[in-house]
Amino acid sequence: MTRIQHGRTLVRLEETHFEPWSELAAFERAAALDDGKTGAASVFVGTMRDFNAGDDVEQLFLEHYPGMTERELEHIAAEALERWPVNAALIVHRVGLIRPGDPIVLTAAWSAHRGAAFEACRHLIEALKHRAPFWKREDLRDGSQRWVAENTPA
Repeated sequence: MTRIQHGRTLVRLEETHFEPWSELAAFERAAALDDGKTGAASVFVGTMRDFNAGDDVEQLFLEHYPGMTERELEHIAAEALERWPVNAALIVHRVGLIRPGDPIVLTAAWSAHRGAAFEACRHLIEALKHRAPFWKREDLRDGSQRWVAENTPA
């Protein structure tokens, strides 16, 4: 799928299941985050729930706008690096068909200190949820479908 890496920043859209903890370990090795300058990592993993708005959800189809979505995610990662003393940032996001329990999104930030890592990681997920062009179609247990109008609040 789409993979955009600039030094210590990686943004990737993934059409298939991914393992968040394996992704983190691989990124840490590739970005050489064992250099003694990184004392904290903050991680968010979002998984698909089997319910939403009071209904049982069988599966989710996540659409995106190719090119535009990646650019916005890159911009969000760059913002984190500019606003906080962050050594690295990672965003991995699923697209396509997703089932309950599957990871949907992984965001992570590494810094010398926990405060910057926490704040940058929170920025990654909150900005992504509000600005990245994704559209969710839920397939409900009763056989109906609906497009999700808005994200759940933080």
